Amino acid sequence: MGLFSKSTSNTTAFPWKNLHSVEELLEAFEQPGDKVFFKHSTRCSVSSMALRGFENEWSLEKQQPQLYFIDLIAHRDVSNKLAELTKVTHESPQLIVIRNSELIHDASHYKIDAQTVQNLL
Repeated sequence: MGLFSKSTSNTTAFPWKNLHSVEELLEAFEQPGDKVFFKHSTRCSVSSMALRGFENEWSLEKQQPQLYFIDLIAHRDVSNKLAELTKVTHESPQLIVIRNSELIHDASHYKIDAQTVQNLL
């Protein structure tokens, strides 16, 4: 393996469930329990850094809430509906945590922190 070759030893994908429609969002939102929604702009470097940081900090060894991913470029309607449901003004990147259909935490940009969320849950 060369000095600059990419390692392929970590092949575990992060367990996001992608939301593609408002109907999927409404179904997820109404489910009991804890849910984490990550709004990501695929065109924004700050959003990419926040996403990578969150995924790197998140402990997959603890009990997991459902983790939902919203691609803002492809599914802005889903993002807008989540903002309406939570009454949290849209930002990107943005993390929203819901427990039993109630908002318990939100953060955006550099305030997105996986350890803070896991401590809440």
